[in-house]
Amino acid sequence: TGKDEEVSSYVMKWNETQKFIEKLVDLLGFMLPSYKREGKSQLVIALGCTGGQHRSVTLAEYLADYFKKDFYTHVTHRDIEKRSRK
Repeated sequence: TGKDEEVSSYVMKWNETQKFIEKLVDLLGFMLPSYKREGKSQLVIALGCTGGQHRSVTLAEYLADYFKKDFYTHVTHRDIEKRSRK
């Protein structure tokens, strides 16, 4: 899964992944301080990919780790236990 270093490294090595993360971090970095200032208690962010086990897991874990120093983060992987389609 995207929690495994080998899988995560593979997902993260692509330029497209890096560009996507850069844009998403920029957007969230803009939004989150406003949410906090307005007293909002939560923001739910959902990420998905074809199987729900690799790309979305990697990105969710990355975002949680990136923002955890300034915000409480909680990650739930809805589909990580589902079997891949063959």
